[in-house]
Amino acid sequence: MERLNCWEFKNCGRQPGGPCVHEMGICPATTAKGLDGVHGGTNAGRAWWVVGGKLCNGQLQGSFAKKYDGCVECDFYKIVKDEESSFFQLSTSLFMKLH
Repeated sequence: MERLNCWEFKNCGRQPGGPCVHEMGICPATTAKGLDGVHGGTNAGRAWWVVGGKLCNGQLQGSFAKKYDGCVECDFYKIVKDEESSFFQLSTSLFMKLH
């Protein structure tokens, strides 16, 4: 089964070389190398919710603590959690990989 990254699922165009980079910048989830491979994604493509400073649905997202409640309601978060099932990595372990 193909594992999509958030920018592919949401079609935001903020990945390096994407069509929206010029006006909105590169999404930090696309370059968070510490999370590369998590849940089968590229960089933080399948663990984006632990990366601060992203845009989701056109809204600037702040710190993890301020945005997490919205993330767990996201359709793609639910898909990743479902696809990964018992292999789903919790946020605390993902933070360790970022730093």
